[in-house]
Amino acid sequence: MPFEENMEYAIQVQDVSKVYQLYDKPIDRLKESLSLSHKSYHKDFFALNGISFQVKKGETVGIIGTNGSGKSTILKIITGVLTPTSGEVKVSGVISALLELGAGFNMDYTGIENIYMNGTMMGFSRKEMEEKLSDILEFADIGDFVHQPVKTYSSGMFVRLAFALAINVEPEILIVDEALSVGDVFFQAKCYRRMEEIRKNGTTILMVTHDMGSVIKYCNRVVLLNKGHFVAEGAPGKMVDLYKKILANQMDDLEAELSAENDFSGEMVSRTGKKPEEMEPEALNGEREWAKTEQSSGGLNEIAEVKGLMKDHLTINPNRTEYGNGKAEIYDLGLFDERGNLTNLLLKGEYFTIREKIRFRAEIQAPIFTYTIKSKMGEELSGTNTMFEGADICPVKAGDGYEVNFRQKMTLQGGEYLLSMSCTGFEQGEHTVYHRLYDIANITVISNKNTVGIYDMESEVRATYQPNSGT
Repeated sequence: MPFEENMEYAIQVQDVSKVYQLYDKPIDRLKESLSLSHKSYHKDFFALNGISFQVKKGETVGIIGTNGSGKSTILKIITGVLTPTSGEVKVSGVISALLELGAGFNMDYTGIENIYMNGTMMGFSRKEMEEKLSDILEFADIGDFVHQPVKTYSSGMFVRLAFALAINVEPEILIVDEALSVGDVFFQAKCYRRMEEIRKNGTTILMVTHDMGSVIKYCNRVVLLNKGHFVAEGAPGKMVDLYKKILANQMDDLEAELSAENDFSGEMVSRTGKKPEEMEPEALNGEREWAKTEQSSGGLNEIAEVKGLMKDHLTINPNRTEYGNGKAEIYDLGLFDERGNLTNLLLKGEYFTIREKIRFRAEIQAPIFTYTIKSKMGEELSGTNTMFEGADICPVKAGDGYEVNFRQKMTLQGGEYLLSMSCTGFEQGEHTVYHRLYDIANITVISNKNTVGIYDMESEVRATYQPNSGT
């Protein structure tokens, strides 16, 4: 059913689906087209299935989800590159889009020629593009290569020119799909600074990225997709939490949270992305409505009960190394973020808990429980044990058990790390390993501010401006 255009929104997406017909063999396509009985030889694949959301003018909205969730497809439909199978999209404003490396560029044209050609396609006159040219070239910073055919460019030069063009034509709507992942870190920082400038000037930004730090830092709101379906939309931090559950394949936990908690956007919304007043009564009866909840900002919330083993809800290394004399066994382990979610993804600056569960097969006078976090290169970055921490550990007998929780603040930079843990002790003065798990799980740290080095010293900066201090 068509919907009325609302001038409050830059982008309105309603019930959009994109279906592709998949054939087992190329000949099946011909058979289907020639079939007098209209026999179907294909299977329908829903790249998108009934997606609905809106983007207000001046908002910065992120779209996140795993590979194959439909993020790039919905951007292509919004920009007109693809036509939806069903549903409707309304856009209010001039779009500047950076979807794929090379999209809209003629490889045989020079950089200058591509600038003018793309400007014309966006509705700008040659004179208007001449006025913008110096800003575009200064931002791209590719020197005399701008006069060479773009087919001679490196991927870095290409993305510099493409992004410089997209972001310096004063767009009303900027759409970016993972384009920044190609440039170096200095160019990425330059792009984000420019995006922040145009955002403050009222440009609407819709971005797809796997960089959760950027999502949290720059987005007002986030839309979460999974396998072509709308999952939820709302506050960036909350959406990243839900995204973690999808990455860890915690679909039961995700479903429970969607039906029970629900802060998301501060409004009552449904899992179809529609507000209750926009829904038919029958559909509303079958929908779970979401009420706003407040997230605790202080300390670790109570960790929720976990069904079964904790490690079954995490990404565990199938090729881990483990050894020991068998007197103890680390039979379960967990990683919990500050909100008590069981996850491999942790936010820099937040508290997290490492939990170990150990059972004993023999009498041990003074067991020691440990964990170590290492870099991908195997360098030990941090870790501790119950002996260092002065924990009161009792002697154990066969059949006894321990649950050990290490709670600490994540100060490592954003990146990928490896977790190891062990149960050890001393017997007749000799260090003894009862059970050790090397690189048992990965830890992905999400950060919106990385400093120099391995970890962040959390500096507090105070700068006092002193005009004319040199005179």
